[in-house]
Amino acid sequence: MRLHTYEWGTGDRIAVLVHGIMSDHRTWHRVAPVLADKGYRVIGVDLRGHGASGRGEYTPETWAGDLVETLPERPELAIGHSLGAMALAGAVERLAPARAVYCDPAWDMREKLVEASAYFTVFKTAHRAMISSLNPRWDDDDLDVELATLAAWDPATARVLPGIYAVSRTPARPVVPSLVVLAGAGELIRPGLGEELVRRGFEVRTVEGAGHSLYRDDFDGFMGALDGWI
Repeated sequence: MRLHTYEWGTGDRIAVLVHGIMSDHRTWHRVAPVLADKGYRVIGVDLRGHGASGRGEYTPETWAGDLVETLPERPELAIGHSLGAMALAGAVERLAPARAVYCDPAWDMREKLVEASAYFTVFKTAHRAMISSLNPRWDDDDLDVELATLAAWDPATARVLPGIYAVSRTPARPVVPSLVVLAGAGELIRPGLGEELVRRGFEVRTVEGAGHSLYRDDFDGFMGALDGWI
C-alpha cells in the first residue's frame, strides 16, 4: 500500500519518521522541523489504519511492507516510535537507512499490556480532559494533535495486537547501526529488555522520567538522547 506522507524541509539528506499506534505524521510536529533545520528532507508517513492512509489487513508484515513501498531507499536516518518501531524493524533491511532509531519500541510488551491492548479502542472517543490527565506533561499543541489523530485512526489496528504479540517481535540483531531510546517512566517495555538489546548489539539510551510518548513528555531530553545520531 502506498501511504500518505507529509514533508518538512528540502535538504539533501533524507530522514523518515514512523509514528506509533493511534497517531499519524502530525505527532512529529516538533521533531520534524528541528531535523529540517539540520538539513534533512523529512518524510513523515501515516501507517495504514492511521491518518489519511488506507485501511486493510493489519499485520507486522503489511505495516513493514507499506514502508518499503512508500519510502525512498537508503535514507540517512529512520526513526520509528512504538508500533512504528516494529514496522521499521521489519522494513529496515529493505529500506537500508544509514542509521535507525527506535523510540520505546513495541517489540516485547509487558504481558498485562498485551492482554489489555484490545481495549485501546476506548481511546477513539477520548476527550481532551482525559488525554490531559493521562499525559500531564503534554502542551496544548500535543493535545490538539492527539485529538485530531484519534479522529482519523481505525481502532481495528488495536484489536489485532494480542495475536501479534503472541510471539516476541524483538530483532535478533541490528541490521544497520541502531539506537534504542527508552522511556524511563514508560510502562510498555518488559523489564530487562534494555540490557538484552545491548547484548544483541544495539546502543541503548534512556530519557529518564519520560513516559511512552517520550518526545512529547520531554522534548529536550528526547532530542538530547539523539546526540550523535541526527
